[in-house]
Amino acid sequence: MNARTALAAPALIVAGLLALTGCSAYDSLVHKYATSTFDDANAFEKDAEVDAPWIPADATDITVRISTLEDAADAVILLTSDSPLADDCREVDRRSAPSWVLDDAPDPYEAGSVFVCGDWSVIEGDGVWFGWTPNSPEEREAASAG
Repeated sequence: MNARTALAAPALIVAGLLALTGCSAYDSLVHKYATSTFDDANAFEKDAEVDAPWIPADATDITVRISTLEDAADAVILLTSDSPLADDCREVDRRSAPSWVLDDAPDPYEAGSVFVCGDWSVIEGDGVWFGWTPNSPEEREAASAG
């Protein structure tokens, strides 16, 4: 085995493993996040790695992206729903932004306000809700005072 082959072999093995495992392994290794999808709120509640009690019961097409870094709480959720958020979610001025933006999610930077649902900030789009955590302490304080 010559030096070129010896150097190229590990790179080819890594590339092959990434091709076999798909984009999720690549995202986890390189971008430090994992993305999951759920058909509806029941599937989300049963199998999701994140707790989001604000998700409406009629939610479908749920996409969740979470950080793969140890002890990181960053997460975003995009879902389809015709229902309003729970009464304990309070609308306040937006002071936070998500770690990631998902395809087809409303632009959080265009939102002047958010619904604060505990540690989650949520905005509405055309038939969708887009939420992220953590939100800012200022948003939580404003929601508590409201």
